[in-house]
Amino acid sequence: LGRWRLSLDRLLDALENLEEADLKRFKRKLNEFPVKKGYENIPKGRLEKADALDLAELLLSFYAEEYAEEVAIGVLEEINCKRQAEKLASLAGTKISASLPAVRISGRVHFIDRHREELIQRTPIDQVLDCLYGTVLTPEQYEKIRAKETNQEKMRELYYKIMPSWNNYCKDQLYVALKDKNPYLIEDLEGK
Repeated sequence: LGRWRLSLDRLLDALENLEEADLKRFKRKLNEFPVKKGYENIPKGRLEKADALDLAELLLSFYAEEYAEEVAIGVLEEINCKRQAEKLASLAGTKISASLPAVRISGRVHFIDRHREELIQRTPIDQVLDCLYGTVLTPEQYEKIRAKETNQEKMRELYYKIMPSWNNYCKDQLYVALKDKNPYLIEDLEGK
């Protein structure tokens, strides 16, 4: 109950500080936000009249503590409420890179999509997969990728089988892992 209460307080803090228009956008995006397998989106009818407290409780009842905060951070990122996303991530102990806003430039094409071919060819992926395990990769996805023999086969599995269902939050997590484990590769690609 203590963790649930702490999570409720963090979610409430993030949601109560949204402008009315942003709260409305948050509810609309939350209804269509791609959630992990095994979870369902909160029905639109339950979101429409929800205030910040109702939303925080709905997030917790649908997604439990840790995933509720992850979903909220992802939705806040999607609606460009970066300050609230970063504050919630900081309070929740989730890593969000300060350089993430630069990830989505060039006509809103994500860095991960923009540099797909080069990342497939040049990424030593095993350490990156370890960073993604349990956050954006399920144990089954992780094992399926690791079973491939070469780095290129592993990256193709990630790009063509798993990433099509990812939103920008998931791609941001891949970017952060790549930047953490392969900083020179990311610097080189960012310079292009």
